[in-house]
Amino acid sequence: MKHFFLLVALVALAFVVWWCRIETVDVITVTPAPKSSLATQQIFQVKGTVVELQPAEKSIRIRHEAITNYMDAMTMNFDVRDTNELAGLAAGDTISFRMTVTATDGWIDQIKKLDAPKTNPPPAKPSLPPGIRILRDVDPLSVGDALPDYRFTNQLGQAVNLAQFRGQAVVFTFMFTRCPYPLYCPLMSNNFRAVQDALVKLPNAPTNWHLFTISFDPEWDTPARLKSYSQSYGCDPAHWSFLTGDLVDISALAEQVGETFARDADGAGITHNLRTVVVDAKGRVQKIIAENKWKPDELVAEIEKAAAVK
Repeated sequence: MKHFFLLVALVALAFVVWWCRIETVDVITVTPAPKSSLATQQIFQVKGTVVELQPAEKSIRIRHEAITNYMDAMTMNFDVRDTNELAGLAAGDTISFRMTVTATDGWIDQIKKLDAPKTNPPPAKPSLPPGIRILRDVDPLSVGDALPDYRFTNQLGQAVNLAQFRGQAVVFTFMFTRCPYPLYCPLMSNNFRAVQDALVKLPNAPTNWHLFTISFDPEWDTPARLKSYSQSYGCDPAHWSFLTGDLVDISALAEQVGETFARDADGAGITHNLRTVVVDAKGRVQKIIAENKWKPDELVAEIEKAAAVK
C-alpha cells in the first residue's frame, strides 16, 4: 500500500510539471517587429512642366498632370532632396519624375527632361493657370494694420465674425479638404493641431487665442464636411474653427495677405500657395508667414506674444 501511494504521488507530480510547462508555453508572446515606414509610402510616376527652379530652397515648382487616384492637375512646389537633379533644367521644360509621399512627407526624384518642344516659360509670379475668380478691390495688409472684419460660417454651422475675437490672439491659414499632399494643406492642419495641443498643456499659457482654418473651396467644403475633417485632426471648437463662406469674402481676405489660389480652367484642381497670419489681441496684423517651413513651436511663441498685447 505504501508503494501504491508513492506511485500515485509521483504520477501527480509528473502531471503538475507537465501542466506548468504547458502554462509556461502559453504565456510566451512574440512581439512583431515594427513595420517599416516604407509600407506607408505611395509612389507615383508623374509628368509636368517646369514653372520655376528654386535650388537654394531645394525645391522646384511644377505644373503637373492629374495623378490618378491621388491628386488633380495643379501647379505646386515639390521638395527635391538632391539638387543635382535640377541641373540642366529650365522653366518651360517638360519633365517626368517620381513622386513619393508618406503620411507626413513628400518629395520627388528621378527627374528626367523629356524630348518635347520647349514652350514659352510661364511667368514665375504669379504662376497660376487661367481660371475664374471674383475679386473685391482690397488693399494688401502689412504688419501693424488692423484686420478687417469678415463674416464666415464655421464647421458647426454657426456664423462667425472675425471682429468678435478682438481681445484674443488670432491665427488663420488657408486650405481645402481635398488637398492630399502631406506638405501642403495636411501639414497646415497637423501643425495647427500641434499648436492647439501645446497651448492647452503649456504651463501659464494664455487662454485668449483662437485658430482659424479657412477653406477656399466652399462649394465642396460645406460645414458638415469641415466638421468631419476637423474631427480627424482632434480639433477643439473652443479654440479652433474651420471656416467656409462666400467665395468673394474668402478671396478678398486671401488677397490681402498674399494667399493666391485659382481653380484650373478645366475645373479639375486648385492651384495655391500657403500663408499663415498672426493677429494680436488688439486686432492688428503681427506676422504674415509665407509657405510651409514654419514650426509649431515658433507659432506658439508668436501666439503668446500676440495674446499679451493690451
